[in-house]
Amino acid sequence: MKRLLTLVALAVLAGGTVKAQEAQVIGKSNIKLKSRMMTPEALWAMGRIGTTEASPDGKQIVYQVGYYSVKQNKSRQVICVMNSDGTNNRQLSTSQKSETDPTWLDAETIAFISGGEIWCVKADGSARKQMSKTGGEVEGFKFSPDRTNVIILKSLPFHEVIKKNPDDLPKATGRLVTDLMYRHWDHYVESIQHPFLCSVDGDIVTVPGIDILEGEPYECPMEPFGSIEQLAWSPDSKTIAYTCRKKTGLEYSISTDSDIYLYNIGTRETTNLCKPASYVAPKVDPTTTLRTQTVNSPENLKNNVGYDQNPQFSPDGKYIAWLSMERDGYEADLNRLCVCSLDDGSKWYLNWKSDVDAFCWAPLPAAKGKKPARVKSTDPLFYFISVWHGCSNMYMVSQKREITQLTETWDDWTGLQMANNGQQILATRQSLSTPTDIYMVNPASSKAAKKGTAAVNSAAITQLTHENDHILSQLTFGKMQQYWVPTTDGKKELVWVMLPANYEEGKKYPTLLFCEGGPQSPVSQFWSYRWNFQMMAANGYVVIAPNRHGLPGFGQEWKEQISGDWTGQCMQDYLAAIDFAADSLPYVDRNRLGAVGASFGGFSVYYLAGIHEKRFKAFIAHDGAFNLAAMYLETEENWFSNWEYDEAYWHRPQMPNAKKTYHDSPHKMVEKWDTPILCIHGEKDYRINYTQGMQAFNAARMKDIPAEFLVFPDENHWVLKPQNGVLWQRTFFNWLDRWLK
Repeated sequence: MKRLLTLVALAVLAGGTVKAQEAQVIGKSNIKLKSRMMTPEALWAMGRIGTTEASPDGKQIVYQVGYYSVKQNKSRQVICVMNSDGTNNRQLSTSQKSETDPTWLDAETIAFISGGEIWCVKADGSARKQMSKTGGEVEGFKFSPDRTNVIILKSLPFHEVIKKNPDDLPKATGRLVTDLMYRHWDHYVESIQHPFLCSVDGDIVTVPGIDILEGEPYECPMEPFGSIEQLAWSPDSKTIAYTCRKKTGLEYSISTDSDIYLYNIGTRETTNLCKPASYVAPKVDPTTTLRTQTVNSPENLKNNVGYDQNPQFSPDGKYIAWLSMERDGYEADLNRLCVCSLDDGSKWYLNWKSDVDAFCWAPLPAAKGKKPARVKSTDPLFYFISVWHGCSNMYMVSQKREITQLTETWDDWTGLQMANNGQQILATRQSLSTPTDIYMVNPASSKAAKKGTAAVNSAAITQLTHENDHILSQLTFGKMQQYWVPTTDGKKELVWVMLPANYEEGKKYPTLLFCEGGPQSPVSQFWSYRWNFQMMAANGYVVIAPNRHGLPGFGQEWKEQISGDWTGQCMQDYLAAIDFAADSLPYVDRNRLGAVGASFGGFSVYYLAGIHEKRFKAFIAHDGAFNLAAMYLETEENWFSNWEYDEAYWHRPQMPNAKKTYHDSPHKMVEKWDTPILCIHGEKDYRINYTQGMQAFNAARMKDIPAEFLVFPDENHWVLKPQNGVLWQRTFFNWLDRWLK
């Protein structure tokens, strides 16, 4: 199986060097590592599987892999193809340019993006041809089922909130801001994406095409992470469904209300599937939580006022389904599966206990002869992925809306689609000990669920790729354990425990409490290229990772408990987990405990620094919130602070949750700090501004507490560049080793 691997990275792993001209090499390396412990260089040498799709005839699979060079500080995305059973795996990409977003045009032809244009190539690597000529503007695409049209995503200049500078001042760098949402995630909002409808003649795409949102100052897909999955074609190729939040400025910043729209390519008419044409949004107070305002009244909730996104048409074109949150202003509401009839507009929602993270329609039963297929009540209607008890597994919904669990493993399934003429499911999976690979899942053996329950039936699972086995086989990993730990409110929290890779019975080890972000993101079986538990295990640490209050996968009440209570029950859950480890796990050294975390996890570290009562000997906070009053006005998505804090900090009198939140802000507890702390932040992080980390570091040093501040001028909430990633890991472990070893 051929792969593009960076010779530079592999040489670093082996302790060798390479010449500058030997930047890259095609082929699988037989490199032998000097150590069986994971290193940052080994982590960055791993291939990262992305887009995956089965061919229309089910015989082949195309997928994308990213490779990184630490030496060159850049990445390259390549396209690979294999048979549906994993055999005959080969790389199609031959140039030094990245090639992304592969999709099948027919059973033998693959379309992809390279250099901002759509290209196509045969699955055997022949007949490579450029299909579009836009000047490199293509950022995403989706062909119609009949292949006569294609949606192209392109960015347009946007001056609704940041005014265009005068033409006679071309070198001026100032920005005149007139409204909110002038920054999003990591960039100033001076352009927005729009979908363009372009015709296709053979292998030529006609541009510029028709702007589906012509004259509308709204983005589609939605920032900051939306892509082509927020648009869908109807099976007859006559209609496009798209996701859009039709708001700008202040209205955008305080609302999560996005809708699903239908665009008729013949009449160019647009219909909102979520709201009636006469709908008028209620007036809201932008400085107060929307939880208690009219927009979230029982009557108004019928209008799908929360997040609605990622539409998919049913195979017969009679229905459309999408992911839907009920309430406006709440980004972590229960993510439901909504099904809408295109005949009368009626809707129903899947009755499920946790978030639906991804889904796909099951195919219609095959017809027998001239007679239409007979649909049984037990036949599958949907397949979906959902997190429950710290694992993201796969489920089936029958025609009578009963749910069967298909997989029951300590893994995270991260994507799914139908393959092999609907007989199997093509999926991707990862875990705390394995990076992403591609699998085929056969659900045929699953039994029907009993009414009102989710029956468990292990489906047949076949691994198709072994992308990083040549590296993983040379590494020694820590073993993972699971515990249920009592909490102070009389319940129990699931705690993952990772043992050191060099674990020996009878020894005690330094131990890290991992604090999750979100604040409502699961501590599931994720594989991270930064917060990697096996990297921590390789450095000789025990990792304690609690699923505290506020995390999904334990019911909505558990998940929502944290809103308005950032410093209450969840912090007691952290302490309960680390106290359990120190008291009950014989390999945990209670005199060498540290706490680490990012985002809300970084906030948790800052807060724990003021209440831990000398439990910990070292702290690390990455991109954490430190001063909540300042963050209320610094963050770009204001709905988040409104929902979590209840209201602006200047309100008098204050609601109880707001009063507690601002009173307990970590910056007001610095007087109790007494423990060494490392603060990390990216200057392009506009979700939690880098001034938060700067304040925390300055406060520690002014108290004469040992502290360091690792700041990245070119990184956002995440660290994405290879050399920055290695610097992050080295700084992380150098700090911990200094105080815990």
